[in-house]
Amino acid sequence: MPIKYSIRVKIFGLAVLLLSFTIVLAGFLLIQVIQTQRTLQVIAEKELPLATALSSLNETGLRRRLAFERWFGALNQDSPNRAVIAEASTNYVIYSQRISTDIARAHALLAKTSPHDLDQLDEIRFLLAQVEEDYPRITARQQEVLALQREGARERAHDILNVLNELQSSLQNHREKLQEKMATFAHAAAESGVRGQNRVVWLTALATLLLVVLGIVVAAMITRRLVAPVHSLLAGLRTVETGDLNVELPIRSTDEVALLTRSFNYFIRELRDKEQIKRTFGRYMDPRILERVILQPGTVDTAGGRRVMTVSFADLAGFTELSEQLTPSGLVNLLNRYFTLQSNAIQQHLGVVDKFIGDAVMAFWGPPFTTEGEHALLACRSALSQWRAVQQFLAELPELTGMRKNLPRISFRLGINTGDLIVGNLGSENARSYTVIGDTVNTASRLEGANKFYGTHLLISEATRNQAGTGIVTREVDLLGMKGKDEPTRVFELLALREEVSPEIEQLCQRYAEALAAYRSASWAAAEQGFQECLRLFPQDGPAKTMLARVVAWRAAPPAPGWDGVWRLDSK
Repeated sequence: MPIKYSIRVKIFGLAVLLLSFTIVLAGFLLIQVIQTQRTLQVIAEKELPLATALSSLNETGLRRRLAFERWFGALNQDSPNRAVIAEASTNYVIYSQRISTDIARAHALLAKTSPHDLDQLDEIRFLLAQVEEDYPRITARQQEVLALQREGARERAHDILNVLNELQSSLQNHREKLQEKMATFAHAAAESGVRGQNRVVWLTALATLLLVVLGIVVAAMITRRLVAPVHSLLAGLRTVETGDLNVELPIRSTDEVALLTRSFNYFIRELRDKEQIKRTFGRYMDPRILERVILQPGTVDTAGGRRVMTVSFADLAGFTELSEQLTPSGLVNLLNRYFTLQSNAIQQHLGVVDKFIGDAVMAFWGPPFTTEGEHALLACRSALSQWRAVQQFLAELPELTGMRKNLPRISFRLGINTGDLIVGNLGSENARSYTVIGDTVNTASRLEGANKFYGTHLLISEATRNQAGTGIVTREVDLLGMKGKDEPTRVFELLALREEVSPEIEQLCQRYAEALAAYRSASWAAAEQGFQECLRLFPQDGPAKTMLARVVAWRAAPPAPGWDGVWRLDSK
């Protein structure tokens, strides 16, 4: 479709104008920043070192005067202290050399050209010259006084000392004026730097405000030009949001909006086709896998990798005997009803039905279908719902099978485990499935099978129990060593949701935990009594029966020393 008036050209022109203005303002601000930097550089490299040198000169002069006075005082004693004289004379020489160094350094810094306050610099040079002239006269007088002291002419020395004090006062006056002038100069330099910085800040703020205003004006212009033709597209999108995919927008222009309208119509046709695919394949796999994996391939949240997830295996014990009494069509109808009840219970708690294996159901929970911290609790909630669904299924069996009598005994077993596993599209080039594999899956399957050893229906691992938190009520059944695994697994029976637990169940958990502790410590009498108390509460309690039988066997043939309390299964 030919474009008569290009929106891109208009927007590009406005963008170039705005960019040009931005570059001009940025250049102007850059010049201001450079000027300010130069001023600060002069202050840092010339004026601050000069102030430091003059301050050092003042301090060194005071220290030399103190060294002289200490030297003079030591010579004035009846018994001069030679150590004090040696120290004072050494310090006097050192500070005299430092004075010469500080004066030379100050002259070198003053020789550099400064961009401002040249009059003040001349005054500083003049005062520095006066200080420099004062020091030789003072040094000569000090040396004369010290010589007279050493010769014993103390009265003559004191007379010259009065003259020396006047010279020292004059020098101190010159130094103070020099310090005041330098402080005034440094303060002026600092204020100049601050003014430069403030000027840059205000210019930056004004430039930013100007750019914001200009951007708002440009945005308003673009919005006014584009909003009218886009309204029809928005109306079409609202129609699609309601679920109506039969919308078809007319094309009334020859610009980019027309191309967008054509793409919108094509997109709606693709959505109609995709919905048809979903309706067809949604009967063969979990709708969320269809949506995220097949219809949106390559998304990050469904990419293969290692994740912490929760897996469950559910199976019907005794179903094989029942299936042998049914016709093929009757067996298919029976399985379809059972799988429907199980799938509904799993999907209501955000689980993904992975596959059906005979009469077994495998499901998993985890990202991206649930959040990181909730998948274990959701799996446990689903397990309890699946157990209730089996009760409904058993109640429907006579109607489904046409058998009123002699129905085989069917038992439901389910195992849940949480841990690291591999998730992704697995299979061949021609046939793949979005599934999970790993030791976590194998352990869940073995927990399902372990139900038959304990007479239980719902067994979960310690990892699942810990992650599910306080939302469920469980009891630790045993410490189980599984074939092919080095580390034993703490196995828990899932009893109820926390808000649904009865006082009798809580009492059973307490009695069983006490009996299990006694069992592991090889206190067979206490363990036997505890498990019998559990059976008085619930005569058909499978774990209590199993553990009581073990206690009887261990009492007859005690375990070897170092027994770890682990019960090892010989089969998977």
